[in-house]
Amino acid sequence: QVQLVESGGGLVQPGGSLRLSCVASGSTFSRNSMGWYRQAPGKQRELVARITSGGFPIYADSVKGRFTISRDKAKNTVYLEMNNLKPEDTAVYYCNGVRSSGSSMYDWGKGTLVTVSS
Repeated sequence: QVQLVESGGGLVQPGGSLRLSCVASGSTFSRNSMGWYRQAPGKQRELVARITSGGFPIYADSVKGRFTISRDKAKNTVYLEMNNLKPEDTAVYYCNGVRSSGSSMYDWGKGTLVTVSS
């Protein structure tokens, strides 16, 4: 079973930047699309960015132009570079494998909290 460990969250002012990392155990990492999801208080978890095995990124409209997803297969790691952060980006961020439907593949990790506030 794949285990996922997210890190890099924190408190940042509006307009600031953060870089999240997710290390995945297991041999299936390199073959699957990976993605970043987020869950804001009182809201459902949503997929904000995904990257295919071949490195093609896809973004939700809410983060397009501000977030960049990347992956390092040698390190079994996926990253999310977040720029021009807004208060509405405040959420717990999780990584996971992503099916073609957008649903997740593996058990969830603990996530990493991003708080955007002045």
